[in-house]
Amino acid sequence: MLSISDVTVTIAVLKPTPILGGFGKPLILGASVAGKDYKNYADIDAVKVDYAANTEEYKAAAALFAQKNPPAEIAIISRKTGASPVTLADLLPTLFLKDWHFLVTTTTTVEDLILIADAVEADKSRYFLFRTSSKADLATIKAKNYDRTAPMYHTTVTNYPDAAWVGAVGSLPVGSVDWKGWTLVGIAPLDIDATELNAIHALGANTYVTKAGTNVTSDGRSVSGEFIDFIHSQDYIVYSIQYAVQDLFNQAQAALSKIPYDNRGIAQIESAVRTVLQRAFLQGMIAANEDNVPLYNTTFPPRSQVDPAQVAARNYPDGQFDFVIAGSIQQAAIRGTIKFV
Repeated sequence: MLSISDVTVTIAVLKPTPILGGFGKPLILGASVAGKDYKNYADIDAVKVDYAANTEEYKAAAALFAQKNPPAEIAIISRKTGASPVTLADLLPTLFLKDWHFLVTTTTTVEDLILIADAVEADKSRYFLFRTSSKADLATIKAKNYDRTAPMYHTTVTNYPDAAWVGAVGSLPVGSVDWKGWTLVGIAPLDIDATELNAIHALGANTYVTKAGTNVTSDGRSVSGEFIDFIHSQDYIVYSIQYAVQDLFNQAQAALSKIPYDNRGIAQIESAVRTVLQRAFLQGMIAANEDNVPLYNTTFPPRSQVDPAQVAARNYPDGQFDFVIAGSIQQAAIRGTIKFV
């Protein structure tokens, strides 16, 4: 997803002051004596050609592909640990040049998890999910307050509940779902009470439990408490606008033309942005008002209002957009009254 581009998109997240009261492609990061380069796989049989069924990479891939809505494609890379080993710190920067969005890893060592999460947080374009059976490690990671890392706590980590979670949800249309309440194939629920569940959530983690007779993921949040689907939607919109406007530039060149620096050209850029926002609305990322009108706006000042120095430099820096995130309803409080007459 990282690409050479002439377009920069930034979002400032404005949260309300409290009132008193394809894009789903996973990457498996493994480790082995000989190591293996980054490679794409369309199914578990293809994985088995390179990774035996007893390898951790295969187990993670099997959890991904076993779900009801599996990804069309995954990628795997195995870090070399033998002679002339590749350190995790050296490998991580190269991963962000590859095509993936959700990262899962075979390691459960807290130092490795923090190293990976730090890199993902700094890059600001991907998301990391991991599994752990250690509440002490969760407490250590909770202090980091990551927005782009989601732990899956489970007493059994050998069957990769984190990979199963990505496999179940990650490839669905961005914005159409949140990450709470999903049934994971091959994962057993924890037998815990509400007190322990609340304690796990307080550590910034998610888990897998039984609710109303159905086994489901207990929540869908990052370490910081931010919702996974919010981060996913934000990344989708940023990347999609960047791609759409860059494609506009590219198509003009292909047609032996250009985007003129006047109100016609500015309108073309604004139209590309609005097309992405409308698609994001239709997928469920952007909220609607009472009349079902999508709650997004764009502001692209005319050439007459642009700094002449920017015009001379052929740079248009003043386009803006905003939108209201749709979110989802995950809990409800319902009051009832019993009447006798």
